[in-house]
Parts: sequence; structure tokens; C-alpha cells
Amino acid sequence: MKIIYEKKTEDFYYRNDGNFRQPLQCGAHLHYHIEIVYMEKGHTKAYIDSDVYEVKTGDLLVVFPNRIHRFEDCDSKNQYHLFIVNPDLAPDLSAAISSENPQDPVIRHADKNPRIMSLIDILGNTQNFATAYRETLLRGYFMSFFAEILGMLPLRHARPDENQSMRAVVQYCSKNFTKDLSLSALEEEIHLSKYYISHLFGDKLGIRFNDYVNSLRISEACRLLRMTKMNITEISCASGFGTLRTFNRAFTKQMNTSPSEYRKNNRGEILDVSIPVGDNDHSKTDGE
Repeated sequence: MKIIYEKKTEDFYYRNDGNFRQPLQCGAHLHYHIEIVYMEKGHTKAYIDSDVYEVKTGDLLVVFPNRIHRFEDCDSKNQYHLFIVNPDLAPDLSAAISSENPQDPVIRHADKNPRIMSLIDILGNTQNFATAYRETLLRGYFMSFFAEILGMLPLRHARPDENQSMRAVVQYCSKNFTKDLSLSALEEEIHLSKYYISHLFGDKLGIRFNDYVNSLRISEACRLLRMTKMNITEISCASGFGTLRTFNRAFTKQMNTSPSEYRKNNRGEILDVSIPVGDNDHSKTDGE
């Protein structure tokens, strides 16, 4: 099974499907963000790392950052609320979120908790927040939301295993991709063999290390192209590429367009940039 690492470009994403338009179903993936599902009506299966959980009407599921997960719909008429949130919006709780995992990620009968239900309703209507203070309001409400949720989830320290190693690698890369990042540097920082790390990328993500790092850099470059007035040379440097030529080549390979054309066609838009599918030749050690 191939797993995709998603580099999210938004701090907060929300979807409310009350009309059965979009199934709660997706392939295996992981990301730095917390994913929360409140099942208003219906039934789904959540696969998190090597475990499977049933999520039924009134339940709330919390997927911590950098955990491999996917969903499988068990009901054609599911109604749910989906939140995908950058944990940095609740910095006071980041230590617990980053170093621990829930013993059981499902809060049963969350609909019996009026505070959780009130916060779901509030956060599902963020378009009504006052524009001038929207970010401040988001942080405040998410701090309350996470605190309420964490108080209902028995936590335990994350156990080291292959999935934990994968999470450590992708979390480090997601925070340091603009630096001179190689397998040797990663080996020194997180104390895992560079050959083992290369194996993890090939086996878990189906992508070579260099392609993975480039995908994070291109995601950042896309954000800068859309949202800033920096020139392309400045963006190449700010997103971690050593030369403009390397940047242009990697960008065109992933996005099927040049940086200048991308900026022209996507100015100001918020988009998620998918990591490309890696080739199947993992025989070489990347990043040297």
C-alpha cells in the first residue's frame, strides 16, 4: 500500500457534508495537521497506522499529526463535519500533541458534550468571523476545541516503531525543507540510518527522498507565487532550492507548468499541492 504525504497549504480546512455529496473515503496519507471528524449521522471505518476504528453516529475521531490514516465509508448516507487543522494554532498544547498519542482516538457519544457541539457549530461558521480579528478568533476557539478534546482522550507517550520513525522523519523534513537537507543530515539529526530512512520513503511513501523534499519546497514556492510579490529568483531561494535552474526544472516536473505561468494563472488562490507519484527505482540512496 502506497502512502501519500500531504503538504497542507492552509492552516484550517472545513467540510460539512450534510447532503451525501462527498463520501468520507480516501487513500492512505499523513500530514502535519490534526484531522478531526464528527459523525453527525452514519458509519465509517478509520484506519490509523495498523489499527482500525469504527466511527458511528455521535462519535468524534481525532487523528494526531503525522499518523498514517485512511477512511472507508460504511454508509452511503453519511453526514459528517471534517476539520483539518494546523496544530500551531494551539501552541500551548503542541507538546502534548507532538509527543503523545491517544489510547483510543474515538470519543464515543461526543454529541452528549454541549461544549464540543457548540465549538463544532462555531468553527463550522468561520466565514462569519469579523475579518479584522479572524486569526485571533480562530486561535482562541481552536485552543478551546483542542483542550476540550484532549481532556476526553486518554493519552500515552508514542511508542517507537516504523510508523513512529516515519512520523519523525516527515515532521523534521516539514520544518526544515528550506535548509540544505540530505539523508546524511537527517541521519545525524534524528539518529536513524540514512539507508533505513531511504527504505522508509521507498516502502511507505513510494517516492525517493529528493523528490519528497522537492515536493515540500515546491508547495512552499506555490504559496509564495500566489500570495507574495517576491520575484522568482527570491522564491527559489526562500523555498530551499540551490539554483534557479534546479528550481525551474523541479517545478515544471511536478506542476506541469513554469513558475511564471503558475503565478499568472493562480494569483491569490488557496490550493493544495499534491506530492507527485515517485518512480519505482529505489535502489539508489538519495540525498547525497
